[in-house]
Amino acid sequence: MSDILLHTEDGIMTLTFNRLARKNSITAAMYATLADALEQAQADERVRVVVIQGDESVFSAGNDLGDFLNQPPAGEDAPVFRFLHHIASFPKPLLAAVCGPAVGIGTTLLFHCDLVYAGDNAAFSMPFVNLGLCAEGASSLLAPQMFGYHRAAEALLLGEPFYAEAALEVGLVNKVLPPSEVHAYAAQVARKLAAKPLSSLVQTKRLMKQGQQAQVQRVILEEGAVFGRMLREPAAKEAFAAFLQKRQPDFSRL
Repeated sequence: MSDILLHTEDGIMTLTFNRLARKNSITAAMYATLADALEQAQADERVRVVVIQGDESVFSAGNDLGDFLNQPPAGEDAPVFRFLHHIASFPKPLLAAVCGPAVGIGTTLLFHCDLVYAGDNAAFSMPFVNLGLCAEGASSLLAPQMFGYHRAAEALLLGEPFYAEAALEVGLVNKVLPPSEVHAYAAQVARKLAAKPLSSLVQTKRLMKQGQQAQVQRVILEEGAVFGRMLREPAAKEAFAAFLQKRQPDFSRL
């Protein structure tokens, strides 16, 4: 069975992380599938809305670190960057239903969604600094805009989890619900959107985002270049080694 389930019905494409045994951690192959699905949804006039969801217990643990180390992203055509460019520029309504942990890109992809619904068990984190890396997905731009600088600094520099009510307060999510209700609620909202004129939805989203669309794409590229360089540096090597060896990293000389 695929690690990404794709279901299209009544104008709604639903993309479901389906790798629960690995906490829905994302491989390069999964990024490629997601990028291809978004490209397909953009081109298909029958698709009016896209929903991204995980499981009621976990949205995504972020990058699969083993796969990431074996296949580090190389260049703008790497699957992860293809996915980020597609999600950042996706013209139709994009919803997310988030329950449980949403780590790394599991959180940063939400900055590009139009509506986000979270379970009261949701835990968001962007622990890039703790891995000797930097922000990605344009989060260095979008988190300060949404959260305010000091809260964004807390989230990105400390890399510690923040929870559903805090995400609601800073505007990352639209509504918090019991986990058992989140996917159904997101599907209900998606059906409402799918019943509206697509041209009106697309043009309204374009007008809201046009002021920074080019900047977002530039920041994704810049973050990606810095991220790739830092991935080869001693801090990241120590962080990943510590993770695989199940010990605390030692950055005292780095």
